[in-house]
Amino acid sequence: MKIYINYQGINKFPEKIERQLKKDLQNAFKLLNIKKKILSLTFVSNEEILKLNQRYLFRPYPTNVLAFPVEEGQNMLFLGDVVISVEKAEEEACLYGLNFYSYLLSLCFHGLLHLLGHDHEKGVYSPWLMLRNEINLMEKIYPDPEVLKFLRRREYMPAKLAVNVDHVATVREARKTYYPDPVHAAVLAELGGADGIVVHLRLDRRHIKERDVRLIREIIKTKLILEMAIDKDLIKFAKEVKPYQVTLVPERPEEITTEGGIELEDRVEEVKKVVKELNKSGIKVSLFINPDEKALELAKKTGAQIVELHTGMYADAEEEEKRLSELTRLENAARFAKDLGFIVHAGHGLNYENIGPVAAIPEIEEFSIGHSIVSRAIFVGLKEAVREMKELILRARS
Repeated sequence: MKIYINYQGINKFPEKIERQLKKDLQNAFKLLNIKKKILSLTFVSNEEILKLNQRYLFRPYPTNVLAFPVEEGQNMLFLGDVVISVEKAEEEACLYGLNFYSYLLSLCFHGLLHLLGHDHEKGVYSPWLMLRNEINLMEKIYPDPEVLKFLRRREYMPAKLAVNVDHVATVREARKTYYPDPVHAAVLAELGGADGIVVHLRLDRRHIKERDVRLIREIIKTKLILEMAIDKDLIKFAKEVKPYQVTLVPERPEEITTEGGIELEDRVEEVKKVVKELNKSGIKVSLFINPDEKALELAKKTGAQIVELHTGMYADAEEEEKRLSELTRLENAARFAKDLGFIVHAGHGLNYENIGPVAAIPEIEEFSIGHSIVSRAIFVGLKEAVREMKELILRARS
């Protein structure tokens, strides 16, 4: 097996790193039973890989790795080309706190598996199967515990995106007119790839109205998630409309947005009664909850099927140390909630800059995001804004 290493737009690696890479890749070939083949490995800058993405995949952004298998009828001794952006790899290794060489090697394995026919963008189980092979190679060749932990976090299926259209209604209510219509927004969000639509029917009806909920429920093809406080009139309305899911949230009249998870201390029986009533009408119930074990243990006693972890503390953290601490807190809470038997969702304050690390937490099955998507839509349109967010979520586990 021969390996050719090339560079475009960046400085060469030290000879010691090149030798180690070739040695580790040769071991991968043995494990994969690849014989008498030629591999081209090219390390480039973000600028160079962006050009390749635009030319061949029509993607307007740089990715970490690209693979170009040999076409049928060409030299069958040649496996193909793996192209890796060293800049992107360094950025991601820094972001996730990983050793650079270990992470770079995992990207080499990822590209190699692509050349062998694995494709994480096709089929329901393809990402999982490909990732299992990556983990197996790392375990046997270069078992860096942090990189292995990172890879295992992505071992679940890609998370879903539920788009909150409240702030389309907020713009409408600024002029007390009939546009922009959150019903239209819901349809465009679905066309952009949303897996569900979220609306928060507040006690003061400051944005979403009953009319919006009814029409969205009737029109959309995915699922409707109704956020609401515990209130007898809202419960009655929910039972009438029958959304797929109700998310129970705390609510204060003077708050700008929901400020924290629902408080369950001394309220378990009250919430349990509401959960039972909604379940009886065929509605799944989620609790918007702070990411801590005590709150989750109380949530379990209510009978709710889903918890949505409050990501606001992570999203609002300005210092890197604080942000990493909150990310760890979310990871631990997601794992604990999953062990308790909950379906785990997350949301609040998530945007295009901070979604990546949270989206990589494998126990989280769905993200609820609204304000950042509607804000982005002002510049690129709602359909494209949803597509971009969905791409970031999918990429976090690919």
